[in-house]
Amino acid sequence: QVRLVESGGGLVQPGGSLRLSCAAPGSIVSSNTMAWYRQAPGKQRELVARISSGGRIVYADSAKDRFTISRDYAKNTMYLQMNALKPEDTAVYYCYAEVNAYNRYWGLGTQVTVSS
Repeated sequence: QVRLVESGGGLVQPGGSLRLSCAAPGSIVSSNTMAWYRQAPGKQRELVARISSGGRIVYADSAKDRFTISRDYAKNTMYLQMNALKPEDTAVYYCYAEVNAYNRYWGLGTQVTVSS
């Protein structure tokens, strides 16, 4: 079983920044597609950003120009740098890893609340 552990969430004022981290086994971080999803109350889980094993990055429109996804192979960690946060960014953020079509893993999530 692959264990993904998110951290870095919290309460931040509008316009502020947070950096989320996802710790994972090294083989997962270096060799597979990973992503950040989020789920706000009453809404479906949605993709925020995805990074493929080859380094191709895709952002949701809501994340473009504000969020940056990255990986640190030495630390076996994926990150999501979030800047210019808005109240509508409030959600539980989940780390996701896709080994293949039959092996997909989720973390337990970290709460991000943007409020004054």
